Amino acid sequence: MEFAKITARGQTTIPKGVREAASLHEGDILSFEVEDDHLVVRKVAPGRDDYLHGLSKVLGEWASPEDEEAWRDL
Repeated sequence: MEFAKITARGQTTIPKGVREAASLHEGDILSFEVEDDHLVVRKVAPGRDDYLHGLSKVLGEWASPEDEEAWRDL
């Protein structure tokens, strides 16, 4: 177990051993989530944003005013 202190500006340093164990590198993106009394930090997998952007473009083709009108009363 390693420890780090939070600064007055809410910043901290991830200990070197943790960075190495988690294969964290400069430029990596982390997500933060609170689960009960635990803080969960995850490395965001590269490429997931491209997938989500592509998916939103495909789903967006069903968001025309005509589509909204057709689905309004269902």
